[in-house]
This record gives sequence, structure tokens and C-alpha cells, in this order.
Amino acid sequence: LMRTYAASHGQTILKLRLPAALPFIFNGLKINTTLALIGAIVAEFFGTPIVGMGFRISTEVGRMSIDMVWAEIAVAALAGSVFYGVMALIERACTFWHPSFRT
Repeated sequence: LMRTYAASHGQTILKLRLPAALPFIFNGLKINTTLALIGAIVAEFFGTPIVGMGFRISTEVGRMSIDMVWAEIAVAALAGSVFYGVMALIERACTFWHPSFRT
């Protein structure tokens, strides 16, 4: 149909293919933002000199300070939920036309 109206390749991508792909792109972004946080924390477990959440968790486990370990885990869970929620809000703003967001 786009070729019938003499749309260029760029117009076809911007007006047809990209909007159709946006729900899938945002699903990937929502999943990967939380997995990136988990990956960063796990990478910090393995002896990085950077003082991050993973470093603090491994240090507090060595000190037997379990309450601080659970506090760091709770903060990490909250941060992951916030990242997911922000991506969901951006998705809702960008793909308001998609049938999954209609009420």
C-alpha cells in the first residue's frame, strides 16, 4: 500500500515499519534494563575496586552483616522495578495507539 502511494523507503520505515516494531522494541528494553542492573551487580561481586551494590553486598556478607545485605537486595529490587516502570511509561506514551493499551 505504501508503494501504491509512491512512498520512499525512508517514509515506509518511519511511518509503517518502525511503529509496528515499537511494542517489540519496548518489550526488549523493559526486560533488558532490569537484566543490565542484575549484570552490573553480579559483575561487581568479582573483585572490582568500584564501590557499588555488588561490592557492598559481598563485603557485608564477609562481615556477617545480613541486615545490610538484605537492605542492598531491597534497594536493587526497587531500582529494577523503577527501571521497568519508567520503560513501561515511555512505552505507553509512544505506543498509545497499540491495541494492548486501549481501554
